Amino acid sequence: MRLRPRRSAVAAVTLSTMGATLPAVAAEQPDRQEHPSHRGLSAVVRYTEHGIPHIVAKDHANLGFGNGWAQAADQVCTLADGFVTVRGDRSRFFGPDAAPDYSLSSAGTNLSSDLYFRGVREAGTVEKLLARPAPSGPSRSVKELMRGFAAGYNAWLKQNRITDPACRNADWVRPVTTLDVAARGFAIAVLGGEGRTVDAITAARPPASAGPDAAEGPGSSASPGSAGTSEAGGTTGTAPSPSPEEAARAARELFAADRADMGSNAVAFSGEATANGRGLLLGNPHYPWQGGRRFWQSQQTIPGELNVAGGSLLGTVTVSIGHNAHMAWSHTVATGVTLNLHQLTLDPADPTVYLVDGRRERMRKRTVTVPVANGAPVTRSQWWTRYGPVVTSLGASLPLPWTGSTAYALNDPNAANLRASDTGLGFSKARSTRDVLDTLRHTQGLPWVNTVAADSRGHSLFTQSQVLPRITDELAQRCSTALGQVTYPSSGLAVLDGSRGDCALGRDRDAVQPGIFGQSRMPTLKDAPYAENSNDSAWLSNADRPLTGYERVFGTIGTQRSMRTRGAVEDVAAMADRGGLTVRDLERQQFADRVPAAALAGDDVAKACAALPGGTARGTDGREVDVRESCAVLARWDRTMDTGSRGALLFDRFWRRLTAAEPGTRLWKVPFSAADPVRTPRGLDTSVPAFATALADTVAELRAAGIALGSRLGEHQFVERGGKRIAVPGGTESLGVWNKVEARWDPARGYTEVSTGSSYVQAVGWDGSGCPVARTLLTYSQSSNPNSPYFSDQTRLFSGERWVTSRFCEKDIRSSPELKVVRVRER
Repeated sequence: MRLRPRRSAVAAVTLSTMGATLPAVAAEQPDRQEHPSHRGLSAVVRYTEHGIPHIVAKDHANLGFGNGWAQAADQVCTLADGFVTVRGDRSRFFGPDAAPDYSLSSAGTNLSSDLYFRGVREAGTVEKLLARPAPSGPSRSVKELMRGFAAGYNAWLKQNRITDPACRNADWVRPVTTLDVAARGFAIAVLGGEGRTVDAITAARPPASAGPDAAEGPGSSASPGSAGTSEAGGTTGTAPSPSPEEAARAARELFAADRADMGSNAVAFSGEATANGRGLLLGNPHYPWQGGRRFWQSQQTIPGELNVAGGSLLGTVTVSIGHNAHMAWSHTVATGVTLNLHQLTLDPADPTVYLVDGRRERMRKRTVTVPVANGAPVTRSQWWTRYGPVVTSLGASLPLPWTGSTAYALNDPNAANLRASDTGLGFSKARSTRDVLDTLRHTQGLPWVNTVAADSRGHSLFTQSQVLPRITDELAQRCSTALGQVTYPSSGLAVLDGSRGDCALGRDRDAVQPGIFGQSRMPTLKDAPYAENSNDSAWLSNADRPLTGYERVFGTIGTQRSMRTRGAVEDVAAMADRGGLTVRDLERQQFADRVPAAALAGDDVAKACAALPGGTARGTDGREVDVRESCAVLARWDRTMDTGSRGALLFDRFWRRLTAAEPGTRLWKVPFSAADPVRTPRGLDTSVPAFATALADTVAELRAAGIALGSRLGEHQFVERGGKRIAVPGGTESLGVWNKVEARWDPARGYTEVSTGSSYVQAVGWDGSGCPVARTLLTYSQSSNPNSPYFSDQTRLFSGERWVTSRFCEKDIRSSPELKVVRVRER
């Protein structure tokens, strides 16, 4: 069987299916049946079940063209919204005060977002990165993919009528350039650094000129510069500094929240644990279900050079998580802190001048003007240093006041990283986990994720190879300011003395860019029976082979693991010990929906509930609540979060309340031990006052909403698509469920629309046939257009815990009963 068909073979397949019905998005274009143009860019897109496109092209530019076309067909409104963001045009089209969807930054308002992204555009930041020779900058192949993507997106706009009501007839849906595509990649790279501090960057004002600067242009009422105006900051220099204890807690919670909101699970099994000696991989990324940070599924092929299938983050030009004929990989959000601060010592005569080794350096003033809908343009200034932009906070709980003597500058090494697509392209072509490591060594492009991989030769891999500021423990010890002395141990956030030249980050010999770690410093685990990550640090990727010796900025060592990590390690370690694993075992793990919190505490909760005097408990409002029915429901509950589980919703709401009210150190009878990290802490202390209160409040909450205590989970955890409810399995972060789902709570109905959770899921193995054995699932489906047949079809599969069988090899694609062929080209 030919795994990489020659172009003539592809053409034969194309011609053999000329009579196939075209997808709905293409039905209005009768000449779409013509041969690809010999003058412009073109590609062949073959659709199989669930609207999954298999894109075939002769080179990278043409592959990018097919990718841009096919993504636009499914996601034109979401893509267009993102391009408005990176151009800095949100205020122009949507008004300055509305909030973006947070997919490309944490900006609290459109105006704040525009001020930042227009500043990036006017500074030529992305153009300069594009101009760098590889490997410091993107390769020619990636730049060709970007060029082709822009052309394909534009060609789709030109040749099709938009039917999605989200942007039908909208004047903000416009053609894009290669620069727009690259700028979107830049925005994704800096999500953990500059992107998280957009409000704080655009709000920063020198103390002596805060008034005049805030009034530089009309529309000052829309300024993001008022104190406490946003989640990411937006404070002026008047905010008080936190105490050391408050700063440590704020920094710790800030970075932990990232992984809770957008985490992931992944496990690779080596041939030692599998039935046939080949590797297995289960990837379960947890990403937003709406907006511009969704995945989109495809197969991308350049005959004889590239053949890969998987999920791509919208607007990106390579597969982000996927598999080829030889290797499969997934990512999890890492614990590495992707930014650091430099505390500046200012010239007493001028707060926009700072001192380095006694020498004065003037900040660079970046003045940006933003057009505003129905109003005059708004002009604001930002202040940049040798280290990066001046910021006024890292979250509302961690203000960084700009005073007459001190300011703080943010260093984000990913602001010089446009290499992620080269990493993805290298993974797509890799034949082994060794090739994965070689790709990471050469490109060093991953900004904020770990990599877990397996291959057909039986190898497994975990590596935390990400772009991090080169903060060694020695440097932090020697150069931390008073603030850094509390934030670095607690969270990995370094605050260095910016007045000392000897506190510069330096450069590793094997680093692609200055100021980051080289590949040899990355925590890496090779060929363990299992390698697993659920968003905790690298330490416990395998409980029998813990990783140590890395710097604090990468994450902690010997600390308590999350409930999800503990449950995951229990599950996959047991699987590896059992051995003989197949893809079917991965499928069962994904939808086991076991609740680790219930395994630890479910029986104790039910028993303590039944032992309450009189069967009642007092709520926070002082009222006595009859909880006897809840005790019976909890005792009978099957300890899963399947859609048919009775009692799952009751326990979930109770557990959220209990863990929020009672610190973890008082919740368990047996404390955490680094010598027994999977089994500790344990032994729920049901005597704590919060126990009975949380139970009473939960019962009262559900009864007030008219929700039966023993109702099925799927009756109250669902999404609505086309006016119909689709029950959603899975559980929340606090419960530790592998199949994570975070949904919005409606007091009248329960959990409704899912905000984040399982997204592009893949279970991959090999059987020696030359074709990977792969099952995939895009939980929220391929298209965001409610008029598309692929708007909710995979969501219904997810509800029923069913999978899509991957059609990777030619024989499988050709045999699809829903095969449809589209030839796309420039005109």
